[in-house]
Amino acid sequence: MSCLASSRSSSLVALTDASNYTVNEEVEALLTWKSKLDSESRYNLSSWNGTSPCSWRGIDCDPLGSVVSLNLSFSAIRGTLHSLNFSHLPNLVTLSLPYNNLFGNIPLSIGHLSKLIRLELFQNNLSGNIPIELGSLRSLQYLDLSDNNLTGPIPIEIFGLSKLTLLRFQNNKLSGSIPKEIGMLPVQYLDLRMLPVQHLALSGNDLTGPIPDEIVSLSNLTYLFLAANNLSGFIPKEIGRLKSLHTLHIHENSIAGPIPSSIGNMSSLGELLLLKNQLVGSIPKEIGRLGSLNQLDLSSNYLNGSIPTTLGNLSKMTFLYLFKNQLSGSIPSEVGGMRYLYHFQLSTNDLTGHIPSSIGNMSTLYSLELGPNKLSGPIPSSIGNMSSLGELMLLENQLVGSIPKEIGRLGSLYQLDLSSNYLNGSIPTTLGNLSKMTILSLSKNQLSGSIPSEVGGMRYLYQFQLPTNDLTGHIPSSIGNMSTLYSLELDQNKLSGPIPEELGMLGFLSDLVLLNNSLSGSIPNTIGNLSKLTSLQLADNNFVGELPQDICNGGVLQRFSADENHLTGPIPRGLKNCTSLHRVRLQNNRLKGDISEGLGTYPHLDYLEFSNNELYGELPHRLEIPRQLGLLQKLETLNLSHNQLSGSIASSFDGMASLTYVDISYNDLEGALPNILAFHNATIEVVRGNKGLCGVIATLSPCTTTTSKGKNKSKKFILILIPTFGCLLSLLLIVGASSIVCRRVRKTEASLTNGSNENPWAILSFDGKMAYENILEATEEFDAKYCIGVGGHGSVYKAQLQTSETVAVKKLKEVVDVEIATRKAFEREIHALTEARHRNIIKLYGFCLSSQHSFLVYEFLECGSLKDVLNNEERITTFDWNKRVNVVKGVANALCYMHHECSPPIIHRDISSKNILLDEEYEAHVSDFGTAKVLKPYSSNWTSFAGTFGYVAPERLWSFLYVELAYTMEVNEKCDVYSFGVMTLEVIMGRHPGNLISSLMSSSSSSSRHSTDSWPLKEVLDQRIPYP
Repeated sequence: MSCLASSRSSSLVALTDASNYTVNEEVEALLTWKSKLDSESRYNLSSWNGTSPCSWRGIDCDPLGSVVSLNLSFSAIRGTLHSLNFSHLPNLVTLSLPYNNLFGNIPLSIGHLSKLIRLELFQNNLSGNIPIELGSLRSLQYLDLSDNNLTGPIPIEIFGLSKLTLLRFQNNKLSGSIPKEIGMLPVQYLDLRMLPVQHLALSGNDLTGPIPDEIVSLSNLTYLFLAANNLSGFIPKEIGRLKSLHTLHIHENSIAGPIPSSIGNMSSLGELLLLKNQLVGSIPKEIGRLGSLNQLDLSSNYLNGSIPTTLGNLSKMTFLYLFKNQLSGSIPSEVGGMRYLYHFQLSTNDLTGHIPSSIGNMSTLYSLELGPNKLSGPIPSSIGNMSSLGELMLLENQLVGSIPKEIGRLGSLYQLDLSSNYLNGSIPTTLGNLSKMTILSLSKNQLSGSIPSEVGGMRYLYQFQLPTNDLTGHIPSSIGNMSTLYSLELDQNKLSGPIPEELGMLGFLSDLVLLNNSLSGSIPNTIGNLSKLTSLQLADNNFVGELPQDICNGGVLQRFSADENHLTGPIPRGLKNCTSLHRVRLQNNRLKGDISEGLGTYPHLDYLEFSNNELYGELPHRLEIPRQLGLLQKLETLNLSHNQLSGSIASSFDGMASLTYVDISYNDLEGALPNILAFHNATIEVVRGNKGLCGVIATLSPCTTTTSKGKNKSKKFILILIPTFGCLLSLLLIVGASSIVCRRVRKTEASLTNGSNENPWAILSFDGKMAYENILEATEEFDAKYCIGVGGHGSVYKAQLQTSETVAVKKLKEVVDVEIATRKAFEREIHALTEARHRNIIKLYGFCLSSQHSFLVYEFLECGSLKDVLNNEERITTFDWNKRVNVVKGVANALCYMHHECSPPIIHRDISSKNILLDEEYEAHVSDFGTAKVLKPYSSNWTSFAGTFGYVAPERLWSFLYVELAYTMEVNEKCDVYSFGVMTLEVIMGRHPGNLISSLMSSSSSSSRHSTDSWPLKEVLDQRIPYP
């Protein structure tokens, strides 16, 4: 017995000694790792001291005191894992370090943790490849490396872990295909997508190739997320074998082919999201067997055929999205069986027939979007039963009949859009009951009768749009009750009577559009109270009297038209305050007075028309933008014809470098015409009816100089005569060269007639062919009404071609840019840009270069620029943080492509919010290569200034301000990167970050943090949307 006791005692001592030795190694490993972390991390681990780790923060031990769990989630740990000696932690079962700031690679030594069951490193900044050594962790059950910056392929060794039940790699940068070995896994939860399991949606990985057929072998799989990658191929035909699957997300890939009918066998399926792929064929009727399905999103594909009637069997459905497909036929009445539907969106298809009355059974429906389609017939009155409805969007269909008065029972309705239909009858008075309404659009119908005074009950209305109808009667004064109204559009009706003075109470009104009616009386002075007004459109009415003098009290008015009325009196002095003006149209009135008294300095003005009035006086010098503000000049169209203006015009126009069209006919002007492009391209008609003009227009007399008897005057005459002859000689050379060009053009056109493919007028490609004449016809030779924007190098026009394609045409100010020495060099540069193909770069279809017009042809995007969105208080609420992150990443991807994947590389040189265009999905597209430069990789690239102030790197700006540096500044990719940084801050802040940048630069130069301490994070973030 004594021998046995002695043996047991010796074993216990040996075990204790071994345990103590292990604990000592664990303590050493953990304290060494702590010492390599930053100071804040060490402070957060202040409890890590002494020799007993079991009481340390985040540490759990077994009965023998050995560390079995290291859990430091949300601990603000910053550092790497390289100094953590995993071989000294042999008993570790759980390693959980999520929501920290770990960076660097995952050490290969992690494979020593042979007892590890749970490995959680998600929500960090880890990079590099996933180590194949993880395949040796045979006890591993939970593996979560999501939300990092991991790259490379998925190691096939991981799929040999027989006990693995959860695998998450979402939101990384993994590449390559999904290994076929995935079929070896017994996992119940496989997530290669972008979301944590509960909520946040971010970008995915870069996985390519098909979904392996072997994935259907995972019979216990309950969640499968493969979304937001670059997967291609087809959905496996046997995917129906995954009968335990609850959630299937494969959206935002390039999956093609049909939806397999076997999907109807997945009896447990609750969520099926296949949106934004390239799926074709019809919607399988077998989906109607999925009795547990509550979310179905097949939007943004190429699905055709009709909507299956079996969808009516899905009684648990809450979200049904089928928009942006090619579905046809009618909406089946069986959809009324989905009584608990919350969102029902079928817009942008080819659906026909009537809206089924059974739709009124959906008493819980919140959003109903059925337009654009080709639906016909009346709006069913049963729609008034949908008591939970908040959004009703039936726009752009072929609906007829009157607007049901039952809509007035929808007390929760806040957005109603019935525009672009054939609705008739009067506006129901019951709409006034919709006290929560914020957006009401009934435009482009055939509505008649008067606007009911009851509309004043919609006190929180934000947009009120009734244009292009047959409405009559007066504008009701009750509209003045809409205290939050931002946009009031009543144009193109038959409204009469005066403008109610109560409209002056609308303190938030930005757009007031009343043009093309029969309104009369004087314009009320209360309009001057609208301090936030940016657009005031009063043209084509019967207004009389004078314009209100304080018409621009807020100083933010951009578009002002009151042409085609009977207005008298002077130009309002208040216009001097309108430094934001872009367009002014006051022609065809009886305005009188000195033109110089009503005009100020307008750095953004691009269109000014005062023709057919009774204005007099000399052209004011203030119309000339000061030379130091030359980069702000945008005036392109100026019409002052049929007035009583006098004096010389040269000094008034010399600085107007952007002017492309001018008409000063039928005035009393005299002297030399300025030597600017607008007059070079003009005909005699634009100066006819003046008394003594001379100069650059071909049919005008050349300007002459009188001589004097004095000796000094003779010398002056000689000094003037010599350059005059030089100019005339240059003019003759130009005319001669032009004649040669014209002859060559005629020869070229003749050769085209004979079948030649060469055409020096149009070097252009769009769907195989596009003619120079098509662009001129589509824009009516670049008429101002098609102009949608003005840039530093030309104007942009919207052109709808005969093929029904819509394109953006950028008309260049000059035939050849000053930095392009020859036509061939210009052609090479443009050809390089047309070959640039990237989802985040605006498509440049081609260009045309001729002696009359030179222009570039781009893809047209309806949603405008990033700058437009950030400055639009109406749209900003939908521009949330997810969309902003995607915009920034999109621009980054475009720059990476331009700088590193194009040969030769492309430097944009003008990255700014105005040059980032957005499509309907808020996807960013880099545009305006007007200042772009194609660089040869090993050649010098020293150039003068180009770009937008506020986005240009400081060293480039200094080179511009100091002439001696201007041609010694190298333009490279770094210039774009700086501009990208400014643009990113602008997206975050919602405004240009000028003050913040100045503060940061001041802080950097003074080695002081005082200036940046005054910028709390919450104050820097855009205050107009909820914090992220």
